[in-house]
Amino acid sequence: MSTILAYDLGASSGRALLGRLTDRSIVTEELHRFPNDPVQVGDRLQWDILRLYHEIKQGLIKTKHRGIELQSLGIDSWAVDFGLLAANGELLANPYHYRDRHTEGVMERVFAEEIGREELFARTGIQFLPFNTAFQLAAMKRAGSPLLREADRFLMIPDLLRYFLTGEKLSEFSNATTTQLYNPLQGAWDAELLARLGLPAAWFGQVVQPGTAAGSLLRSVSGELGVDAIPVIAVAEHDTGSAVAAVPTRERSFAYLSCGTWSLMGTEVDVPVLGERALAYNFTNEGGVGGTFRLLKNIMGLWIVQELKREWERQGLDYSFPQLVRLADQAPAFSAWIDPDDPLFLAAGDMRVRVRDSCSRTGQKPPEQPGEVVRCVLESLALKYRYVLELTESLSGRQFGGLHMVGGGIQNELLCQWSANAIGKPVWAGPAEGSAIGNLAVQWIAQGVFADIWEARRTIRDSFPVRTYEPQNSTAWAEAYDRFKTLTGLG
Repeated sequence: MSTILAYDLGASSGRALLGRLTDRSIVTEELHRFPNDPVQVGDRLQWDILRLYHEIKQGLIKTKHRGIELQSLGIDSWAVDFGLLAANGELLANPYHYRDRHTEGVMERVFAEEIGREELFARTGIQFLPFNTAFQLAAMKRAGSPLLREADRFLMIPDLLRYFLTGEKLSEFSNATTTQLYNPLQGAWDAELLARLGLPAAWFGQVVQPGTAAGSLLRSVSGELGVDAIPVIAVAEHDTGSAVAAVPTRERSFAYLSCGTWSLMGTEVDVPVLGERALAYNFTNEGGVGGTFRLLKNIMGLWIVQELKREWERQGLDYSFPQLVRLADQAPAFSAWIDPDDPLFLAAGDMRVRVRDSCSRTGQKPPEQPGEVVRCVLESLALKYRYVLELTESLSGRQFGGLHMVGGGIQNELLCQWSANAIGKPVWAGPAEGSAIGNLAVQWIAQGVFADIWEARRTIRDSFPVRTYEPQNSTAWAEAYDRFKTLTGLG
């Protein structure tokens, strides 16, 4: 029996998932779950990184109390955010949250003053989002941040937490590619790009592939916690990279949707797609397992619903997510839509007002009741999934027989069914803990338990249930899709 631990850190919560492999079947158990709430300090929105490190320790203490001997552990998280270390190895400050407003307008200034859109995409293959790491660092530089004067090393969130555990300062490939500072054709940080942005190349260390051994727990850490010097593996540390590793597909050519706070849709390719159409469609090429790339597009995802729920809670309306889904199912169909990727919905705030404003601007009757608002968002997501799936097929030159959905969002069965309705093809939903399971899979590949990702995917397919959603009401949804594109300007 091989027993390992996956830490999967999302934008709202984190979990430690125990994985056991027996008779070629994976058994998982949630060992520890904890909130991951950003903290507003003055004008800055930051991550409480030391609290996350504390929770990682709690997971290890729980394994000790259970008498569990771990063969390894790995950490995955969201992308783009980072910490800066001083020359003495200490963290200079809490990392900024990607939704902090300090990047507003910076992307456009970088295009005007340092490097144009076309060249930046040709160098990195990464889609343009205002909170990308490159623009966060450019924002700090323009603001004269003293952190940049003191910085000696750059580490992304999983790299940073792994450094706290092991003392090893390594950058992992799947997350490094999301920074818009890594050149996939060179297979390294882009030194010329760093120079043009005024960023010291010495900050950016060795990039290692998923499955690389990245040290063991420091003696100080294992002594404090009373555990062994457990090996730590650099998994696919971008949580989407881990989620795609867990897609239980039989086909070498497949489309996936990692569904949670963000929705990320695309396919797996051997080389990045850097042409004019990829730039025009604002697609991205992020690193994957086994030297692959994830040709995908970010979609706003369930963030809007999460913010709606928070706003209603502040008003004293304590809806659960299942309640909101039921109310949405009972609301009138095809009444109003939004483009979920309108920048209007990026920052935290009153999404109910923003949804209504968006509908008013496009000549639609704004939704009033909570169920109507949530239905508007969920229908819009399903229709946007069809739009992005068609772009993915066009860019990749492939036709997909259906869509694999993984991640916590698949617990929203209504969204899964509406997604199948919208794309007019089957949706295969599962596993829900995709990122954590992909994290486990890469650790077992590193240990030689699995020969490669395809053997791991076969075992995942045999170990976890996958629910199939067949499309329904195809004519009505096809008509809705045409109207959706016209109203949102996507047509």
